[in-house]
Amino acid sequence: MLIGEVARRSGVSTRMLRHYDSLGLVRPTGRTVGGYREYSAEDIRRIFHVESLRSLGLSLRQIGRALEDPAFEPSTLVGDLIRRTEDRLKREQELLERLRAVGASAPSGWQDVLRIVELLHGLDSPSAARRQQTVLAPAEDVPVPAELLAGAVLAESDPNVAGALRWALARAGADGVASVASGMSSENAEIRRRAVLAIAELPGDEAAAVLADALEDPDTTVRRPAALALGRRGATAAVPTLVGMVVEGTNDVEAAEVLGTLAVDPGRADRIVGALAGELAAHTADSAVRIRLAQALAELPAAIGQDVLRHLTHDDDRAVALIAAALVDVREERSRDAPA
Repeated sequence: MLIGEVARRSGVSTRMLRHYDSLGLVRPTGRTVGGYREYSAEDIRRIFHVESLRSLGLSLRQIGRALEDPAFEPSTLVGDLIRRTEDRLKREQELLERLRAVGASAPSGWQDVLRIVELLHGLDSPSAARRQQTVLAPAEDVPVPAELLAGAVLAESDPNVAGALRWALARAGADGVASVASGMSSENAEIRRRAVLAIAELPGDEAAAVLADALEDPDTTVRRPAALALGRRGATAAVPTLVGMVVEGTNDVEAAEVLGTLAVDPGRADRIVGALAGELAAHTADSAVRIRLAQALAELPAAIGQDVLRHLTHDDDRAVALIAAALVDVREERSRDAPA
């Protein structure tokens, strides 16, 4: 088969076939009666082999090696192609996110586009100080898209930069809730924790609903900040986790303070005292836990939990009894000094 016929039937241009010939990839091995070079059936099969490998992204040099080297390992090359393709897709995804960020800012001119691009570069800086400066001093008159801030919050590991990003996201308003809530579906507990910390600073029922769902998270590093945030919003659902934090000794002082605030409402007070008393009954032999529970009871409003504290003044553990007695005295003194 002559080159023109091969090109017509295979879909490979005569120019490319000549290029394959010049590289030694596919050379016509036959001759016509008139002396013209002719492709044999085996040559045509080789053309299709070349085209198939090209469709996988192999270079012509790699294809030549694959076809000629008996020791060539296809699995090695395929693995390399997979890694290169993943890298390319990652770069293209990053580009797509940048374009979306620019589009979300609704630029009115190229100057606005350039300012958003400058902001993106700042947030991508390897320097934490530069990233923080970028957040705290954004480009003048250019609104920062909530989606961009949310993505940065979920990716940021530096606590100072993360705090600045959460502040900026809170300034963006409730629109940021949906963007940052996407982090709650991550398999990475740290990303879910970052999402909770950001949502905790956002107002509205939508933020509260996301935090309530976070109380069911399998990871304690996610549940705890969600409980603190919900408790500050007056949500009784946070009580079990807050009491658990007191027992475990993780942010126990903060948890006790939130429980004290919740207990101002008489409808919650009995439940909180009951939960703390229940943990005292469950940890009869753990002095440290019982002391933390006594201190949490002391954070409750006056008279609430006082009977439980008085009972602890007779605890078999001397350390617990002494601390409970001191707390009772302090609370009674405060009650006497309180204005009538």
